[in-house]
Amino acid sequence: MTTEHRYPVEAAADFGRVAVLMGGRSAERDISLMTGKAVLEALRRRGVDAHDLDPGPDIIARLRTQRFDRAWIALHGRGGEDGTIQGAMETAGLPFTGSGVLGSALGMDKLRSKQLFLAAGLATPAFELVTEAGDGPRLIEQLGLPLIVKPAGEGSSVGMSKVDAPDQFEAAWRLARQHDACVLAETWVTGAEYSVPVLQGEALPIIRIETPHVFYDYDAKYFSDETRYFCPSGLDSQTEQACRGAALAAFEAVGASGWGRVDFLMGADAVPSFLEVNTVPGLTSHSLVPMGASEAGIDFGELVWRILETSMGERVGGVADGT
Repeated sequence: MTTEHRYPVEAAADFGRVAVLMGGRSAERDISLMTGKAVLEALRRRGVDAHDLDPGPDIIARLRTQRFDRAWIALHGRGGEDGTIQGAMETAGLPFTGSGVLGSALGMDKLRSKQLFLAAGLATPAFELVTEAGDGPRLIEQLGLPLIVKPAGEGSSVGMSKVDAPDQFEAAWRLARQHDACVLAETWVTGAEYSVPVLQGEALPIIRIETPHVFYDYDAKYFSDETRYFCPSGLDSQTEQACRGAALAAFEAVGASGWGRVDFLMGADAVPSFLEVNTVPGLTSHSLVPMGASEAGIDFGELVWRILETSMGERVGGVADGT
């Protein structure tokens, strides 16, 4: 059971001067800019003294020179969601939103995440490491077809491919290898895809995703008007609660904290099979966390405010402790 709690902030002035970190240099830069802009506008509407910053090598010096008190991290992917900026901020003693170094790094690493899910007694699609293009025949024999080939350290389905036939494997591996030296092959799970937003120790209502694409890829996530979202998810009450509890366990297994999103598939066995934990999920017009928050009675402005609350207090074991 989670030990994380909310420590409410009543007045915007209590946050001080806030930097909204957006952009960065990852493959998800454009989505980060969209998230950051939405966050910045929402904070300003609530009276927060918020300013946008696109980080570079001098980011800590800029934060100090411009006298920022804390940062709302809206950076997706490498450099912003993998523990890098979190480590720099912790070293500099600057508070920030969301997970600390450990949770960020593990959440971004699909291989270690899956290993931790299994250690926590949670299901995850069967997987194997791919070290070279010639691994195809062996992995297809082990995992069957179809399967998914993906880089272990990217988000937003970047570099990910479905393999339906043996002759597609090498191209899928080469695409994933462009993004990460660590590549995973994962068995294909036929079933519904779900996402669970997590906020301050609570799993919010689940969203069910339907897409006409082969899978829930980059375009389906952020741009397609054909992707359909269902919240309430359509799961019965008992199953919904069980899945929300399991999602919290997955979130905590990787050391994540503050806020985020947990994704899973559910096949014919009706068991949630966890894919990953997102420690800085998108907050765009097509994003999932605001949908679950809205179903829980939390509008976008309140959601962004409550995420900023996760920067308050001192970090103990990677979690912001407001005591």
